[in-house]
This record gives sequence, structure tokens and C-alpha cells, in this order.
Amino acid sequence: MNLSLLRASLLLALSLPFAAQAHKAWLQPSKTVLSVNQWVTVDAASSTDPFVKDHNPQRLEPLRITAPDGSELAPENAHTGKLRSSFDLQLKQAGTYRIALVNNGLNASWEENGQRRMWPPRGQPFSAEGFAKEVPAQADKLKVVASQRRTETFVTAGKPSETALKPTGIGLELQPITGVNDLYADEPARFRFLLDGKPAAGLKVEVVADGVRYRDAVNEIEVRTGADGSFELRWPQPGLYWLSTAVEDQQVEAPATERRAVYSATLEVLSP
Repeated sequence: MNLSLLRASLLLALSLPFAAQAHKAWLQPSKTVLSVNQWVTVDAASSTDPFVKDHNPQRLEPLRITAPDGSELAPENAHTGKLRSSFDLQLKQAGTYRIALVNNGLNASWEENGQRRMWPPRGQPFSAEGFAKEVPAQADKLKVVASQRRTETFVTAGKPSETALKPTGIGLELQPITGVNDLYADEPARFRFLLDGKPAAGLKVEVVADGVRYRDAVNEIEVRTGADGSFELRWPQPGLYWLSTAVEDQQVEAPATERRAVYSATLEVLSP
């Protein structure tokens, strides 16, 4: 099979959430549509159900805040507790801000003296130095997975803008077709998923509304991306929504042998 056909088949694979990602990572902004100079507070955590603070906080070291002019901003009043991290951001510029936790690294597993070994240990971050020191170049049943995780939300002060939404071309990314902070209940919204900057076809997209704890069922929405990576959503009611997809492929460089890319975003849907 030639490279183009191989890539096409990988993109068309029906991607299910990974078993290892049983807990959902999320960012929860206090509001997404504000005025210039207003403040927004964002919580960051992971849990079985979105927005339920009952598992672990997200680390804030990989936090990237992109301002409407494309510059990078630092959060204020950052804090990590037992169940969540949080930070504040003052929206001094007019336009749309991209708030993202971006984690890229390698995960290795192998056998040593009949025992299964893993690196990095659960709950510890990846580092190139640690990988070089702790993972043997030759080991029994060595498996190295390149992990790419992007967790995002978006807020807009005043008039929306698109500079901060420019794709990076790395891993899975959401490209809004409908304004990302211009979403209303009972109105269709369109988005596109990109993988390494190119349309990602055949992805399964899961959408969960806030308030799972108070419902008898999750009532998730499931859609698939088309040939151009796009998909359409209709929101049953206003509120926060958690959106996610994932993919596995072999588009990696040594020492990795496969890649797992996971994307999730929090979107706010308003009343019409």
C-alpha cells in the first residue's frame, strides 16, 4: 500500500476514545462572551463526566493562552488544588482568545526481568531528559507511543476575531466554521477537525452537555467527520458542552512506533 493510501485509510478509521483516557480532561470558563477589560476565571480538571470536580486537577505548566493579536499571555492567580486547577485572565484586547492545555510527549512500556515497566510513571510529566535516562534503547517488548493531547476553550471580548484560532499543524485541532463563541440553541453549527493541518475524515466526535450528574443518562451526541473533516451539530439546549475526538496512527518518527492524538474542547451555547 502506498503512503497516500495508507494515510487515507488511517484517517478513515473509526476512532473511539482510548481506554487509557477513561477520565475526560476539560477546561471550564466562567463565561465565553464578555466585554473588553472584563475578567474570566477558568477551572481545569479531569473526571469521569465533564465539569464534575471529583478526580484530578489538570497541571497548568502546559497552559497556552493566545491573545487576539496572536501573542501569548500569562494567567493570573493560578492555583492547583486537590480536585481542580484554576486561573484568571483579564481580556484587555478585543477579539477571540484561545485557551489550551497542550501536552506532547512519549510513553514507553517494556519488560525487564519478567516485570512490566512504564515511563513516565502515572501522574508524572514527560521530559526528554527523563526519557533518555529511564527508557532503554533495547528492551524486551519495548513499545513507544507518541502522545498528543490538546484541551481547549475559547472566549471572546467584544467583536470576534480569528488570529488566535490559526491551526498549528500539530496533532488534532478544531477549526471553527461557525463562530466558536457565536453558538445558539436550535441553530446548526459547523466545525472541521484537522490532523497535522489536514482534514481528518471519518473521526467519531462525542459531545456531552453539562449537568450529567443530574440526568438519568449521559445523552451524548455522536457525529462523524466527513471527507473534508467537517461536521454539523445542533444544540438541544443552552449551556456548556464538552466535545472530544481521538485518533491512532503510525505517522511518527523514531523512537516512537505509533501515535495517539486526543482533542477536547469546551463550548458555550447561548439562548437565541
